[in-house]
Amino acid sequence: MSFLTLSQAAKSISKSKSTLNRAIKSGRLSAVRNEDGTFSIDPSELARAFPQNAPERAPLVHHEAHSERPGTEESSKIAMLEQLLEREREALAREREVSADLKEDRDRWRAQATGLLSDLRTTQEEDRDKWRQRITTQETRRRWWPF
Repeated sequence: MSFLTLSQAAKSISKSKSTLNRAIKSGRLSAVRNEDGTFSIDPSELARAFPQNAPERAPLVHHEAHSERPGTEESSKIAMLEQLLEREREALAREREVSADLKEDRDRWRAQATGLLSDLRTTQEEDRDKWRQRITTQETRRRWWPF
């Protein structure tokens, strides 16, 4: 039985890797984690979780029946335009999903950078306080020789 990697599975269903990763973490899609940390996904499991005959495509079948009417060139043009519109809607949905994933990644990176900067500032303040304390203790200490 051949399994798919996360990248192969994402390409085969036109989804992003982060979408599949979220589906795995939420339990919507089951996968096997390999020793190297990668996922192996069974193609039948992928088809179950992300069916190719999605409800968005159902209207296309309905419109194809109208295009088979004899002698109506306009209805065939309408059906063709509706199919084109449906494809564009699917592409827009994919782009919105990718955009949402990118925004989520950006927010995660921003939070991490903010946390690192606050840790750095805290460390610098602690170091500065230690130096101030060391300087003040040296000034108040009496020296043996008066010069």
